[in-house]
Amino acid sequence: MTRVSVGGRLHFGFQNLSLAHGRLYGGVGVAVDEPRLTLRAERADGVTCDDDAARPYVERVVDHLDLPGTSVTVDRDIPRHAGLGSGTQLALASLVAVAGAYDRSVDPREHAPALDRAGRSGVGVAAFERGGFVVDCGHPTELFTTAPPETGEWSVPPVVARHDLPAEWRFVLAVPDGKGESGEDEDESMRSVVERGDPGIAEGIAGLVTRELLPAAATGDRAGFGSAVARLGRLNGAWYADEQGGVYRPPAGTLVDRLSTDPAVSGAGQSSWGPTVYALTDADAAESVVATAREALAAAGCEGRVLVTSPRNGGATVEEYTGRQNG
Repeated sequence: MTRVSVGGRLHFGFQNLSLAHGRLYGGVGVAVDEPRLTLRAERADGVTCDDDAARPYVERVVDHLDLPGTSVTVDRDIPRHAGLGSGTQLALASLVAVAGAYDRSVDPREHAPALDRAGRSGVGVAAFERGGFVVDCGHPTELFTTAPPETGEWSVPPVVARHDLPAEWRFVLAVPDGKGESGEDEDESMRSVVERGDPGIAEGIAGLVTRELLPAAATGDRAGFGSAVARLGRLNGAWYADEQGGVYRPPAGTLVDRLSTDPAVSGAGQSSWGPTVYALTDADAAESVVATAREALAAAGCEGRVLVTSPRNGGATVEEYTGRQNG
């Protein structure tokens, strides 16, 4: 039996959503410790899985690897369709765990396209592999000029920059009840955004990433990093405004505005399509920012939960399962 554990990820935005440039997308994000996915797989005839969300990924992995079957148990999971990267982490964890149960070694990056992952952003795959703050180089635009390519007919975008982030940094996450876009709805929204994307926004992002965000990540400058990712999110929101009802998907705007007024917050924004909103702070101030996040949820008139997480500077953990539960 093989056990795989991996945290979620925050997606700060893309570098380009215009067909006028040579490379499209180019994800920017960071791996986080929590929320965390943990699953176990063992050999079996046929497929059994105790989690309805995981089962389609498990079935796909078994078919892709041409195996007789597997039994998978999900001990912890990442909220689905919340902007935390649950789909990619679940697909890759299933791949590695099921393969491991059969004593097979697999490269998640090589197999991700066959599992319909990384068709846009490569951040989730990179987070699974090594964690950290990640920038990928995007896809050749000609692959996406009319519609996305068929499943598997792409490569995971290579990582062009990766940095460990300081262990004392904390991301306070406000996760409203509800779900962001996913699946066919997300594909249609992205297609609409790309078809009319303003190329000038990408020019502004290029300068922001190279002159501010990357230097801040490399030097551990929390104030500079938080300011840069918050601005990156707002610039992405200008592309998405028609599709999500504004620069942020409601109620994310109310949450971001309230969190941004807290002096302990270096930057706040929406992760992916939301509804999760993040606020960057440090370990000493995290609990006070949690209080601000709860106040923000109340001000937005929505239920939800608040959690504190750290940057994860390593990839997924894989181990032989011996029957002992590990947190």
